Amino acid sequence: MSAVEHGRRRAQRNVGVRPRLDPAGRTGNAVLVALSLAAFLLVWQLVVWVSGFKSFILPGPYTVAERFVRAWAEGMMWPHVQQTLVEVLLGFAIGALVAVAAGVLLARSRLAERLLSPYLVAAQATPVLALAPLIVLWFGNGLLSKLVITTLIVFFPVAIATMVGIRGVDRRLLEMARSFRATDWQVIRRVEVPAALPSILGGMRVGITLAVIGAIVGEWAGGEKGVGVLINLARGSLFDIPLMFAALVTLALLGVTLYLVMVLVERRLVGER
Repeated sequence: MSAVEHGRRRAQRNVGVRPRLDPAGRTGNAVLVALSLAAFLLVWQLVVWVSGFKSFILPGPYTVAERFVRAWAEGMMWPHVQQTLVEVLLGFAIGALVAVAAGVLLARSRLAERLLSPYLVAAQATPVLALAPLIVLWFGNGLLSKLVITTLIVFFPVAIATMVGIRGVDRRLLEMARSFRATDWQVIRRVEVPAALPSILGGMRVGITLAVIGAIVGEWAGGEKGVGVLINLARGSLFDIPLMFAALVTLALLGVTLYLVMVLVERRLVGER
């Protein structure tokens, strides 16, 4: 085994270490989540009862659940969810890939950081909601504009997490790799990126939830299909507030599912001890 490979494995052992949860602990966490969900639904229903709002203003949990099931059974929900899911996954993949490359560049080049950081910060400080109409105007209201918006909103957290992770790599590992005449590409691929993987994946966990937001913002700015479009239709021309809440619940479930998938990917790549 080469010294570079030894350094990579040592870095993976030293970073991202988390205690293994026993089955009793997992069961306890599941019970807590179920209790918190039940408490939320109870408070929601109490607010509906106390306020006396009609379902077209604030529907109760049962009304929303019934509309949720009916929308899926009628086939209304899936085409919109499918469109949003495509936008989220493609936009996240493009944004994360570009962000990791940019993060490595920013971490390894002080000149690149000084030149690019002001523009990155300025782009992040500008609300994507304000940029969305312009992006739709420039790229049309099809898939491309949604991918641009999603890529932009995913890019910053993943790039910063990558830069911080690369700069936090143990200097001794880098010195050992260079002492064996490893090229820059070998150092990046075999030492820096594996050692920074927990930080990079942490940024991606944030990025996948932001990708959902980016897709919805793009659909609000202009689109023919998607969960964001369905929310606008339910609130506007259909005036079906229970359907709007059902779409919001679907969106929340989509975000939670994608986040959990990223957690599983992180545990698979980094390892759990």
